[in-house]
Amino acid sequence: TWGKNKKMPSPILFEDIFTVQQVDDKHFERVSRIECKSENFEMRLVLDVNTSIYPIEPGTKFSLALASTLDLQGNPGPDHYVPIKGPSLLDKYKYVMCGKIFDYVRDTSRGTDITILASYGGLLMELTGDPRNLTKLELDSKIFLLMRPVT
Repeated sequence: TWGKNKKMPSPILFEDIFTVQQVDDKHFERVSRIECKSENFEMRLVLDVNTSIYPIEPGTKFSLALASTLDLQGNPGPDHYVPIKGPSLLDKYKYVMCGKIFDYVRDTSRGTDITILASYGGLLMELTGDPRNLTKLELDSKIFLLMRPVT
C-alpha cells in the first residue's frame, strides 16, 4: 500500500533527472511554475520555483531529489529549525525547500498513476507517475526538495 514504509536506510526517498518543458512566469514576480518530465521513471512534475534564487528556463535539465532529512545517514532532524553543523545533503544541491506532503490523488484517467501534492511554504509541487516509484513518500510527512543542475 502506498505510503506505509516507516523507516528508510537512506534519506533520499525519490530521485530522477527532469527536463523543463514549460515555464509560467506571468503571475508572480519571483516565482515561476515549471512543468517537467523525468528521464528515468516517466514522471510528470509541476513545481513552483523561486526563480530569483534558482533561475530556470525551458530545456533546462536538473536532478531532483526528495528526502526525509538533510542528514547524510538518514537520521531524523528536529521538528524546528536548527542550523546544520557538518556535512549534509545541502552540500550537494543548489536549491532546497522544506515542506509537507498534504495529499495524494489516484489518476484513473491514466491507468494507475498517482499524484503526490506537497507545499513548501506556499510553493506547490505536483509529482505524478507510477506509484511503485513513490512508495517511500508518506502522507503528512515533512519532505525536503533538493535540486541541482545537470549538464
